[in-house]
Amino acid sequence: MIRRKIEKQLRLLAKMYPVVTITGPRQSGKTTLAQAVFKKHKYVSLENFDLREAALADPKGFLREFHGPVIFDEIQRVPELLSYIQTIVDENKSAGQYILTGSHQPLLGQSVSQSLAGRTGILRLLPLSIEELTSAGYNLERDQYLYQGFMPRLYDTEIDAKNLYRDYFATYVEKDLRLLLNVKDLHSFETFVKLLAGRVGQLINLASLSSDVGVSAQTISQWLSVLEASFIIFRLPCYYENFGKRMVKSQKLYFSEPGLAAWLLGISSPEQVARDPLFGGLFENMVVTEALKQRLNSGEMPELYFLRDSQGLEADLIFRASHDRLVPIEIKGGSTWNKDFCKNLLKLRKLSPKFGNGYVIYSGDLTPEIDGIKFLNYKDTAKTLI
Repeated sequence: MIRRKIEKQLRLLAKMYPVVTITGPRQSGKTTLAQAVFKKHKYVSLENFDLREAALADPKGFLREFHGPVIFDEIQRVPELLSYIQTIVDENKSAGQYILTGSHQPLLGQSVSQSLAGRTGILRLLPLSIEELTSAGYNLERDQYLYQGFMPRLYDTEIDAKNLYRDYFATYVEKDLRLLLNVKDLHSFETFVKLLAGRVGQLINLASLSSDVGVSAQTISQWLSVLEASFIIFRLPCYYENFGKRMVKSQKLYFSEPGLAAWLLGISSPEQVARDPLFGGLFENMVVTEALKQRLNSGEMPELYFLRDSQGLEADLIFRASHDRLVPIEIKGGSTWNKDFCKNLLKLRKLSPKFGNGYVIYSGDLTPEIDGIKFLNYKDTAKTLI
C-alpha cells in the first residue's frame, strides 16, 4: 500500500471525535486507508446486499452486533444508521469508535449534518498525489501521469488505464449516476460527460452545453451538481473583489481524476497526450488537482480560486494564504521557461498589494526567479501552498 499523506489528519481526528467520516471518489483508496490505519476495527461493507438488508431491517440489532470500534464502508447506502450511531456516541463519547466512508455527498452529507453534527471529523480523500507516488518510488513522466492518472489500483495491480477508466465510467458514471438522475437518454448523458472532458480548465457555460447536448440548461445544471456531488468533477470559483475592474464571476471546471478526463477524450497512450489539442487544459487540470490534494491531505479548506477580468488579465490559480495574502500561480504545460510567463503575475502585483510574487508551474526542470516570481516543476506544486 502506498502511504497516504492524509493519514496524519485521520489519526488526529480519530483521537478527537467518536466518529470520523472519510469521503471522496470511488476507488480513491478510502477503504484501504481506513483498514490500514484502524487494523483492530471490525470492517463492514454496506455494499454487501445481505448486510445492507440486515441494517435496514433492524438498525439497533445490527449496531449491537457490529458495535464499535468498527469501519462502516459506503455508509450512504444505509443513512438510517447514522441517527442510531448518534445515540450511541452521545452515551459513550470514546474517540474513534466509528470510521465511516462514503462516495456520494448529498446522501452522506445531509445525513451526517443532521445526525452527527459536532460528533464527527470529516476528511475528503482524492486519488494519489504526485507527492505520494514520488515518496513510494514512482517517478513518471508528465504525459504518463496525464494518460494514466492517479487511481491507486493502477499502482498496485497490473490493470491498464484504458480498462480501468472504461469500467469506472460504465459502473459509476453510466450506471450509478444515471439511476440517481433518472437519465432516460444514455447517449445524451454520455455526450455531456465527454463534452465536459473537452472543457477542463474552461469557464462553465450552461447555455453552450445545453445547445451542444440538446437538453435544457436546467438539466445540465442538475447533471453538473450530481457529478460534483459524486466527486467526478469539481468547480473552481473565481476570486472576486472590487479591484476596480470588471471581474468574471463564473466557475471553472475540472475532473477529480485527470486520467478519466484523458480517457474520455479518447487518448489511448502517453504518446498521444502532448499532441492532443486539449493538452493545455489537461495539464492545468492535473496541477489544480495536485493543489487541491495538498490542501485536503493537510486537513485544510481548499481556499483555491482563479481570477480573470474582462480585459484578459488572469491567474490560473490563486491560493488564499494567511492574513488574506493571495498567492497567484500561472500554469504552463511546456518544458521551456519564458519570462513572458510572468506577465500576468506582475500585473496582478500592481492591481492590489494583497498579491504576493507568485509562481509559474511548468514542465521544465530549471527553477529561475524573475522579479520575485519563482518557476517550479509541476511535481513541486505542493510547495506553492505552504
